Amino acid sequence: MAKTKTTFFCQNCGAQHAKWQGQCNACKEWNTLVEEVVDSKPEKTWKPATSNAPKRISKPQRINDIKIGKEIRIPTSNQEFNRVLGGGIVPGSITLLGGEPGVGKSTLLLQLSLSFKQKVLYVSGEESQQQIKMRAERIQKEESNCFVLSETKTQLIFTQIEAMEPEILIIDSIQTLHTDYVESSPGSVSQIRECTSELIKYAKETNVPIILIGHINKEGSIAGPKVLEHMVDTVLQFEGDKNYAYRILRAHKNRFGSTHELGIYEMQAGGLVEVSNPSDILISKTDTHLSGTAIAATLEGMRPMMIEIQALVSSAVYGTPQRSATGYNLKRLNMILAVLEKRAGFRLGAKDVFLNITGGISIDDPAIDLAVVAAILSSSEDVSIPKDICFAAEVGLAGEIRPVTRVEQRVMEAEKLGFASILISKQSKLPKETYKINVIRVAKIEDVVDALF
Repeated sequence: MAKTKTTFFCQNCGAQHAKWQGQCNACKEWNTLVEEVVDSKPEKTWKPATSNAPKRISKPQRINDIKIGKEIRIPTSNQEFNRVLGGGIVPGSITLLGGEPGVGKSTLLLQLSLSFKQKVLYVSGEESQQQIKMRAERIQKEESNCFVLSETKTQLIFTQIEAMEPEILIIDSIQTLHTDYVESSPGSVSQIRECTSELIKYAKETNVPIILIGHINKEGSIAGPKVLEHMVDTVLQFEGDKNYAYRILRAHKNRFGSTHELGIYEMQAGGLVEVSNPSDILISKTDTHLSGTAIAATLEGMRPMMIEIQALVSSAVYGTPQRSATGYNLKRLNMILAVLEKRAGFRLGAKDVFLNITGGISIDDPAIDLAVVAAILSSSEDVSIPKDICFAAEVGLAGEIRPVTRVEQRVMEAEKLGFASILISKQSKLPKETYKINVIRVAKIEDVVDALF
């Protein structure tokens, strides 16, 4: 009987160690080494079958001699998904989709699977075929070219793949798969790495795109070794608060497109519905003029949209004033409050300040700084800001109003949505001087106070 071989893997980065030690030599994290049983068989699970799949050239070529034709992508019927990927799915690519439990990862990919014209194999290690069928009937009633397989063993999965030769492969999820060539439990570092490498080899040799679903840990990052994110071509994050109906799809890594694009969905009884005009849902439709609200013109990738900032400033009940922000960086909020106190003379040190971005989304664009300032001052002075005014500028530590990138797109979006005025930095450069919307240029916070109050 052969002797069992064990080794120690770092659960954070996947580095391999011959013996246990307190700190990983690769990522310097403590108490992350776990002993796992491994089998050093040289052969891999998948071997190319006699198919008509295109084979990639392994011969080295001078980079100037490499010929590239028109970029080929597989478009989906989901325009938000296409936007985030950069125009569609690239053949032979590996895409990893992560997100909180219950946020809608499986629902999103099942909707995509049912809408493809190509032959799709949907492999699930978490649900039975009957359970997937029940969800599919709720999502879509039409005929589909999607095949469902409930299996977790990679040897059996590749047997079915060679038999049916799918054009697109979806795995739900990578943490549930296991291979016989690694004697450890599913979800372990060695199993995830080995299963992913087998899938990558298959994708690159057959040009079949693969989409993987990945679980996340308590820190919010994708479970498994960090090397998993380095191995794949695209890493997508599906975010959303369970108390809200809206979901956001972001690209954290994309070898074939931008990582600044954003896809917005609304969760309904029949599945996820694309939101083509996010400004329409992120701005309240009430006619009541309330203090503490301001509209900001922001950008997510190439998409401009308007968001509503809500602020509440009240006297501190306890000795230490509270500072709370939802959807906005709390440290940046504290910085803006310090600027208002030091540069503009507003006494907010003894006030509780609460800030919220409506719709349950998070925005990192510094162009919403001016809207945050306006909302805070509006609540502090209890004076409402007209609903037809929006803001697009950054606030500096000296109290100056700084210009932001692509201000023309923000102005045109505000003009298209019917806003009467927009406040921007005095230093912002616009290609033309005349717009239907009134462009108000401000240089410092005092100018904003004069324009609004």
